[in-house]
Amino acid sequence: MIKIERKKYNNPLIVRYASDEMSYIFSDENKFSNWRKLWVALAESQKELGLDITDEQIKELKENIFNIDFELAAKKEKEFRHDVMAHVHTYGTQCQKAMPIIHLGATSAYVGDNTDIILLKEASLLIKKKLAKLMKVISDFALEYSDTPTLGYTHFQPAQLTTVGKRGSLWLQDIYYDYLDLEYEINQLKLRGTKGTTGTQASYMKLFDDDEEKVKELDNLVAKKMEFNEVYDVTGQTYSRKVDFKVLSKLSGIAQSLHKMTNDIRLLQNLKEVEEPFGKKQIGSSAMAYKRNPMRSERIASLSRYIMNITSNTSDTAATQWFERTLDDSANRRLTIPESFLACDAVLDIATNIFQGIIVNKKVIEKHINDELPFMATENIIMELVKKGGNRQEIHEEIRILSMEAAKEVKEKGKENDLINRIASCEKLNITKKEIEKLLDPIKFIGRSKNQTIEFIEKKINPIIEEYDFSENDEIHLKV
Repeated sequence: MIKIERKKYNNPLIVRYASDEMSYIFSDENKFSNWRKLWVALAESQKELGLDITDEQIKELKENIFNIDFELAAKKEKEFRHDVMAHVHTYGTQCQKAMPIIHLGATSAYVGDNTDIILLKEASLLIKKKLAKLMKVISDFALEYSDTPTLGYTHFQPAQLTTVGKRGSLWLQDIYYDYLDLEYEINQLKLRGTKGTTGTQASYMKLFDDDEEKVKELDNLVAKKMEFNEVYDVTGQTYSRKVDFKVLSKLSGIAQSLHKMTNDIRLLQNLKEVEEPFGKKQIGSSAMAYKRNPMRSERIASLSRYIMNITSNTSDTAATQWFERTLDDSANRRLTIPESFLACDAVLDIATNIFQGIIVNKKVIEKHINDELPFMATENIIMELVKKGGNRQEIHEEIRILSMEAAKEVKEKGKENDLINRIASCEKLNITKKEIEKLLDPIKFIGRSKNQTIEFIEKKINPIIEEYDFSENDEIHLKV
C-alpha cells in the first residue's frame, strides 16, 4: 500500500498576508531565543547579587542563545507535557556546566510572560512604524487633492461639496488617533520581572536569605538587561491579562479605522471616482473580463473584521482568570495575540499599497458635481436675488417648485439637470444664466476644506512622520 503524504494546513496570515518581519517576531526562534536571553539575564543578575554562579556558566549560556535544538525540545515536551521544562532540559543539554543554575528560583511564567511582553512590544513598535508610513502616504494624497472639489455625502445622499483631500484627512485623523493610542500602550508596557510562583517572590527571598533589597534589585536588574525601565508593581503568577486586552484593543481600533476607510474607497470605486491600483495582468473576475474589483479594500475589510472579533477573546480571558492564575488562557493566547498582530500588519501594508498607487478620476468627479451642483447652488442664487431686491420667501418658493420639476425630469426620464436653465428663463426671477454660472464655481462651495487639510497635516501628522526615515521608493509589494 502506497502511503500518501498529505500537506499540512498553512496559516493564510503567514503565507498570504503578513510581512516576514512580523512573522519573525512570533516565530519559534524569536520566542525561544528570548526565553534563553531571560535565563541569561536572570543568571547574570543573580551572580551580581552574590549567588554562586560562574562566568564560565554564563558564557556557556550566552554562546547557545540561538543554538536551539527544536527537535529535542519537541521530544522533551512530548515526554514532560511541559514546554518550559522541555526547553530547560534542551538548553541544559547544550550547556552542561550551566545546567544546575538555569531557571534558578523561577516559575514558567518568568520566561513565558516576560517573553510575551517583549513580543507585544516588538510587534507594537512595528505596527506603530507602519501606522506612521500609512499616515505619510495618506497625507501625500490628501495634500495633492486638498483643493479638488468632490461631492460630500450624508446618508450616502449628495450633500454639500467637500474636497477629495479633505475626505482623506478624515481617514487620516482616525489613524492618527490610533497611533497615539498605540504609542500610549507601548509606553505603559512593563516587564513581569522576577515575581516567583504566585507573584510573591518567595522563592527569591529564600535564595537570598530573606534579603528583601536584593530581591527587589533582582527584579530591576533583569528588567534593565531586557531593555525595560520598569516591572509591574504586583502580579500573580502572570501579569494581568488586561494588558493583552489593552494592547489588542488598539489593534481593533486600527482595524475599525481601516475598515471604515476602505468602505469609502469601495463605494467611490463603484462611483468610478477613485480606484485602487490595478495590475496590468490583474483579473477582476473569472467570468466578467471588464471588472475592476476593489480586492485590496475588500481584503482589508475582511481581515479587519477578524481583528475586531479576536479582541473579545482577550476580554473574556481577562475576565475569567481565577485568583493568581489558571491555564485556560494559554492555548487561547497562543492564537489571539500573534494572529491579531499578523492581521493588523497585513491590513496596514495593504492600505499603504493602495495609496502608493491610488487613482483619482477627476473628470468623473466633475460630472457628478455638475449633476448635483445646480441643486446645491440654489441657496447662493436666492441670496443673489435678495441682494437685487427680491422677497426671500417668494424666491424660495419659486425655486423650490422649479427644483422639483427638474428633479422629476432627471429621475423619471433620465434627462440632464436643467434647473439652471429653468431659473434663468423664469420671468418671476430676475437673474441671467451668465450671472448664475458665476455662482457655480465648485471652489466657492468647499469652505475651508483645503486649509483644514493642510493645517491638520502640518500640525499633527508631519511631526510624527519626521520621526521616521521613509524612502520615497519604499513601495509595499503584496504577496498576492
